[in-house]
Amino acid sequence: MFGHIFKYEFLNTIRQKELVFWMMCFPIILGTFFNLAFGNLYEKEEIFNEIPVAVAEIKEDSVFREVMVSLSKGDSPLFKVQYTDMEEAEELLKNEDIKGIICVDDELSLSVAGNGLEQSIIKSFLEQYEAQKTIITDTAANNPEKLQNVIAALSADIDCIETKELSGGNMDEYVQYFQNLIAMVALFGTMTGLFSAISNEANLSAIGARKCIAPTHKLKSIVANLLAAFCAQVICVFISITYIVFILKIDMGDKIPIMYLSGAAGSLLGVSLGFFIGSIGRMSEGVKVGISTSFSMFCCFLSGLMVGNMKAVINQHCPVINKINPAAVISDLFYCLAVYDDYSRYMEKMVTLLIMSAVFTAGGFLLTRRKKYASI
Repeated sequence: MFGHIFKYEFLNTIRQKELVFWMMCFPIILGTFFNLAFGNLYEKEEIFNEIPVAVAEIKEDSVFREVMVSLSKGDSPLFKVQYTDMEEAEELLKNEDIKGIICVDDELSLSVAGNGLEQSIIKSFLEQYEAQKTIITDTAANNPEKLQNVIAALSADIDCIETKELSGGNMDEYVQYFQNLIAMVALFGTMTGLFSAISNEANLSAIGARKCIAPTHKLKSIVANLLAAFCAQVICVFISITYIVFILKIDMGDKIPIMYLSGAAGSLLGVSLGFFIGSIGRMSEGVKVGISTSFSMFCCFLSGLMVGNMKAVINQHCPVINKINPAAVISDLFYCLAVYDDYSRYMEKMVTLLIMSAVFTAGGFLLTRRKKYASI
């Protein structure tokens, strides 16, 4: 009997066109738009690229030219150099094709049209070049015997800082939108959990009335119903993860099996939350659907689906919200997999998720078994 109930509840769930659209089609559409909007922003804005500069030589300086050539070559060049006259250089700066103009005369001068990081790097380079040039010139004039030692000291790569990576994962801040998208799909499970609860309430559906007078044990019917809803939700989440990782090629880490496990855990939380909401009181189906949808989308908003830095703002002012927000907990699972090499933070989030799922499920069962009807 349990298998029979599970089969037909599962078929009934996947045949609901509205649920299939919102849990399967809508995330694919939204993920595609996210990819179009954010796909290359990290490479363009966050990763350092060579700085375009123009060099206008009023007076020839072979040493400076050699330095600029060396800094514009290699695997990680500092500058992308254009040699031109002052008039053309000013036109390039006006059109924002370059970040600065280095004028080579008796002294070096710099012209910029802004005060950003790239302009500061150019300025710091010229100041360092002038300082080292002065040291070498003074040494050659006053202590020529020490010139080689001074040049060697200035050329030495002195590094007083040990580079230590806190994470070997993907630091692209725009990936969080896709992590929150998966969290949203998982929370759409509130709808399947909600309908599972409603279908067992005699005052809200004809099917619920039939189940209440059927000889099948109510606990068995509810468990089969919830399991069917969970399986349908897991399929939808797995499709979303597969589309994001393998079709859109979003780098969410290389722990693919655990990623799918996280999606299943998120589905469990979504379904249990919906079951709990659906079991509260004797409100109409429309009211419960409204509460479930509003709460899910509000959680997604707080998690950063609509505003990228929302989670950071909340963490600064009221961090406890991020610890109990279902959408934030689910998205944090994928964040931990993408960023951290160890599983300590991931396990903390997973335990939180499982506890919340257990609480919502237990609460739903307690509310359901207390309901009695005077007549059906």
